[in-house]
Amino acid sequence: MSLVDLFFLRRGLCLSGVFALSVTIAGCISSEGLRPKADAKAAQALVFDDAVKAARKDAAWPRQDWWQAFGDPQLNAWLAKAMADSPSLAQAEARIRGAMAVAGLTAGDESPKLGVDASIKRHKWAKDDFYGPGTLYGANTWDNSVGLGFSYVLDFWGREKNRSEAALNRAQVSVAEGQAVQLALAGQLVRAYIRFSLLYAEYDVKTALLAQQQHILALVQKRYDGGLGTELDVTQAQAPIPAMEREMEDLDEQLQLSRNQIAVLAGQSPAAGASLQRPSLNLSQAPAIPDVVPLALVGHRPDVVASRWQVASYARDIDAARADFYPNINLAASVVLSAVSGNMLDVLSRDKFTYSAGPVLSLPILDGDTRRDTLAAYSADYDGAVAHYRQTLLGALEGISNQLIRLRSLDKQQSLAAKAVALAQQSYDLTLKAYEGGLSDYLDVLSTEQNLFTQKLVVEQLVAARLAAHAGLQVALGGGLLADKDSPSLTQMQPEQEAEHGH
Repeated sequence: MSLVDLFFLRRGLCLSGVFALSVTIAGCISSEGLRPKADAKAAQALVFDDAVKAARKDAAWPRQDWWQAFGDPQLNAWLAKAMADSPSLAQAEARIRGAMAVAGLTAGDESPKLGVDASIKRHKWAKDDFYGPGTLYGANTWDNSVGLGFSYVLDFWGREKNRSEAALNRAQVSVAEGQAVQLALAGQLVRAYIRFSLLYAEYDVKTALLAQQQHILALVQKRYDGGLGTELDVTQAQAPIPAMEREMEDLDEQLQLSRNQIAVLAGQSPAAGASLQRPSLNLSQAPAIPDVVPLALVGHRPDVVASRWQVASYARDIDAARADFYPNINLAASVVLSAVSGNMLDVLSRDKFTYSAGPVLSLPILDGDTRRDTLAAYSADYDGAVAHYRQTLLGALEGISNQLIRLRSLDKQQSLAAKAVALAQQSYDLTLKAYEGGLSDYLDVLSTEQNLFTQKLVVEQLVAARLAAHAGLQVALGGGLLADKDSPSLTQMQPEQEAEHGH
């Protein structure tokens, strides 16, 4: 064996010994006893089961453009404007871009670094006793250097990798939150549009009521002129008309305000709302309501997906913090050409060439419990994120259940309200005929008239309530915005140690 071989063997053994010693020394700072208490798998059990495939068929999973089920082209057009021009969506998009940029910066720490440093300096030496007499006395020289530097983090323990994944997971949180903003905006605009439609329906009922009251006034006046009625009857017939006209004016105002609201929600100026025509909402093509919505579908809601990515990000933070307890080894190398006190081009001489290369070792021995505190903080954050995830799931289940209960109740209420209108109409017709024949007084007519139009208003309100409940169910189910691939897996949601031990 040559001397050169012996030299390199000795150097390799020394490096190996240093590495082994550093791992041993790293045991002085231990992560023992530090782990999250929450179990993401337990929370996950609320969501995923074996009924996913059947659920997609039975639960009529929402389309991304779920509002088209209302069959109103004008609504579709205004939703398209909102998706394109809403300032809320623009803000969410900006947050996503920012989060992705941060993720890119963090991921850059994993990559090799290569850079060039160069300097050219003209040096004028002083004329004093310190420098002279001699070669530098009053001389003009050049201090030049050119260097190429390289560094690479070996990342044996996955610290940089987990930091990058944590940052990317937080970017995914921003994406899901952006989808939540889009879903909320669509829900708000659809609900505003349904109310706009209800105002038109109420206007129709009030208009019919006013026309009917004017017809009754003409009838009462005719009876009074024929000597069959009293002045009191005429006064009683006139009394409701001003109040009805005021209600009509109030509905006009609400229609204008509703136009403004829809326009602003769509990212347009209030003036654009003037082009809104009467809605033509129709739920005849709506999907059937399932008896049971399997819990797996809740996992598609943007707020649930965002909370899952939040859990996943803290899981990676924990893995990165654990890796920080071990030695950190980087590779570093540099090649330099340097010339001092020479001519301008002396730096290019091969005699000025130097280099350095080798590993850079960082050993955590004593750090004032910084690493333990960091791991403890991330573990606490992870526990909080899992608890928030579970609470989000429970809130989602409650929202879906509430909308399903409301839809079924409204179906029954609509049937009963239709019967009530039919009976009220029959009672009003009989009372009016009796009054015309002199067998009933005006107060009976007024009472049955008010009951009839009250029931008609109830019918219109129930129609609008059912439309709103259907929209609420689509929003509660996530609006079809996200799929399974947009959500992290259970393994991604657990720190590495917990996943390996099946926690």
